[in-house]
Amino acid sequence: MPPPKIRTSAFVASLPLFNEFSAVEVERIAAGTTELHVPRGEILFSKGAACTGFHVVVYGQVKLSFVTPMGSEKVVEILGPGASFGEALMFLDKPYIVMAQALADSFLLHVSKQVVFDELERDPTFARKMLAGLSRRLHRLVADVEAYSLQSGTQRVIGYLLRDDVPAADASESHSVTLPASKAVVASRLNLTPEHFSRILHELAGAGLVRVDGREVVIRDVARLRAYPGQPATL
Repeated sequence: MPPPKIRTSAFVASLPLFNEFSAVEVERIAAGTTELHVPRGEILFSKGAACTGFHVVVYGQVKLSFVTPMGSEKVVEILGPGASFGEALMFLDKPYIVMAQALADSFLLHVSKQVVFDELERDPTFARKMLAGLSRRLHRLVADVEAYSLQSGTQRVIGYLLRDDVPAADASESHSVTLPASKAVVASRLNLTPEHFSRILHELAGAGLVRVDGREVVIRDVARLRAYPGQPATL
């Protein structure tokens, strides 16, 4: 087997979706997998393009988005290492409904639809893993719709800053969060305008709850931010 595929096998074997596969099974997946080096700013695929498999981010960052009828961009997801996308459309045999663009120099794997379907027939465990991943994505989508419908902009921003669980013992201590992309991209992800997002951060900073330095947001007191007026009890 040529060196590129040997390297691909190593990457495939390290992914959670395939980490229980035997060496032979990994080789079969690698045979239908393509390595993609995508420079920052490059479009991986456009809305309407054919979906011939799914992608996994090995390193870097990818933005999924679409353009609204008014001409503005709506960011659907910001994906980092280990994240996968495209599985649902692959199963539906539908074209992409979003575009994908690299926010940083990225390395991805593209796993072909045919090799996935072949493995699904061979191994029911693989089918359960694929279903689990799709279920998690659906759960996040429902949570997003709920947040957009029922939560204020301030609640959405605080929920986003607190999205990573903070140990209870550290709840009264500071906690640093690095925004994964520009404030404009994160704002779109939260269904906010960049101006509204900046106003909310300014409000939280004025209340002594956070300190903002570029894309770095330092939560001065996690417990106080959690208890900020208007926050739902689940945050």
